[in-house]
Amino acid sequence: QVHVEESGGGLVQAGDSLQLSCAASGRTFSTYAMGWFRQAPGKEREFVAAQRWSDLGIYFADYAESVKGRFTISRDNGKNTVSLKMNSLKPEDTAVYYCAATERRIARWRGTTDYDYWGQGTQVTVSS
Repeated sequence: QVHVEESGGGLVQAGDSLQLSCAASGRTFSTYAMGWFRQAPGKEREFVAAQRWSDLGIYFADYAESVKGRFTISRDNGKNTVSLKMNSLKPEDTAVYYCAATERRIARWRGTTDYDYWGQGTQVTVSS
């Protein structure tokens, strides 16, 4: 069982930056695929960003089109954490943000079923 916990949400203004952090338990964190998802009121949970270990020996990152160029996912294997740096925030980025993890070697990473462990979520509100 992997425990996942997010932190760092809050209320910001449009154009501001915010960084979310996610801590995950486990001795093999460096091999976990880690993802960030978000869910706005009345909407389905959607993919934001993910990072996974690739067979090329590097971490591969992927982003939703709506956040590409504004958000950056990164990890610190020494601290078992993954971060989501969010720049140029927009009101439409308002949502509960969830961190997700899986120990499996996954070929897809944009779906909620691609991950096995989830945090409780952290609220991000962007005012206009």
